[in-house]
Amino acid sequence: MLHLYDRALLNGAALRAVGYTKDTPNPPGGEITRDAAGNPIGLLLAKPNAGILYATLAKGPKLPFEYQVNSTRHFMRELNRLGVTGALDAGGGFQNYPDDYAVIQKLADENLLTIRLAYNLFTQKPKGEKEDFLNWAKTSTYKQGTDYFRHNGAGEMLVFSAADFEDFREPRPEMGPEMEGDLDGVVRILAENRWPWRMHATYDETIARALDVFETVNQDVPLASLNWFFDHAETISEKSIDRIAALGGGIAVQHRMAYQGEYFVERYGLGAAEATPPVKKILEKGVKVSAGTDATRVASYNPWVSLAWLITGKTVGGLRLYPQHNCLDRETALRMWTENVTWFSNEVGKKGRIEAGQFADLIVPDRDFFACPESEIADTTALLTMVAGRVVYGAGEFSSLDEAAPPPAMPDWSPVRRYGGFAAWGIEPGAQAQAQRAVEASCACANDCNVHGHRHATAWSAKLPIADLKSFWGALGCACWAV
Repeated sequence: MLHLYDRALLNGAALRAVGYTKDTPNPPGGEITRDAAGNPIGLLLAKPNAGILYATLAKGPKLPFEYQVNSTRHFMRELNRLGVTGALDAGGGFQNYPDDYAVIQKLADENLLTIRLAYNLFTQKPKGEKEDFLNWAKTSTYKQGTDYFRHNGAGEMLVFSAADFEDFREPRPEMGPEMEGDLDGVVRILAENRWPWRMHATYDETIARALDVFETVNQDVPLASLNWFFDHAETISEKSIDRIAALGGGIAVQHRMAYQGEYFVERYGLGAAEATPPVKKILEKGVKVSAGTDATRVASYNPWVSLAWLITGKTVGGLRLYPQHNCLDRETALRMWTENVTWFSNEVGKKGRIEAGQFADLIVPDRDFFACPESEIADTTALLTMVAGRVVYGAGEFSSLDEAAPPPAMPDWSPVRRYGGFAAWGIEPGAQAQAQRAVEASCACANDCNVHGHRHATAWSAKLPIADLKSFWGALGCACWAV
């Protein structure tokens, strides 16, 4: 069980599977927590980066190939249920190309993909990044593939010496002096081969140093018309935004702060968190900007949680991070998730809008996105999802149109056969409310608050102990503090 990128919990079976024992040393940059006798207790801590988490995931057993195919189809089904029609894959640790892309390639070859996927190549070899990209430049061509599955350039890991992991429980990492030299070698290869790239960068200190490199390369190999961009950019400065604009780059923001906002505030203060990232400022300056999730390890894949974060400025725990002037209106937020994204996959004019000449990719949401209460945005799902004119998901009155339901999950004991989807939204009508009442009834406290009942967490996670505006005056008598 992975918690963001700062820790993971393993049960006894998992510890045995990865081989962690009393004699296993702590890896560089990580800690295997132990009991008094030195035996691992199942808690892994990432200090100061996620290396131990990547390495442990890679040690786990792999599903048989046919199970991987089945699992991938079910994950796409889950994305379709949430209204996702396409994704930009930023790669990941221990995801080697082309070996670990065989499942997706098989599904693409058999016309079984239900989302469009544009993939970036993520280097896997510290100190061997330049070699990786030289080899890939010989064997892969930018945009190779189809409108369903195609190559989208390099990243998000270009060089490991520039990877400033986003664990806000730890101090900001300082990149080593070798960063610029390593990055220059790789970016020149990409620019010369006209490959766009995306680069992971959390902090402005890293972004500024990377821009020094990009500006130097641009003097020799112009970056014009290359749709390159930074990912994340939580603490980017106005000066760096201007430098990106001057080079014709972009910024892809993800809703990591929706999950890590409390930790950021704990370390840097609420004032520092008010524009992390400064989406409104980026838009005002005309820089290309899109929205995403950074799923699946460090945040949820649910686009509606991201939209709720952009619009309300709140974490999933209810903490208000951003003042209203830093929040987006619903149309702007939605465009960041649809029309704006197409620049980042070099598909402007092909998708992102419902109009003649563009792909027939669309959804029918289960509520009016522009009229529903802000508190309900994150709960949105699709009633119908269509990709290339084909119905890949249908629910309710559209269920008879569904053409893409996958076979039952494998193996036959898989929880996916019974699991209702993200946040258990797929459970039987009325069951979720019943489950919530059961949780509240199990509260061991003696204080039944006159405003929140036993939903004390709602009050604790808000700046004021209120569930919504209607509860404001009642909050003056809220007793959740006494629990």
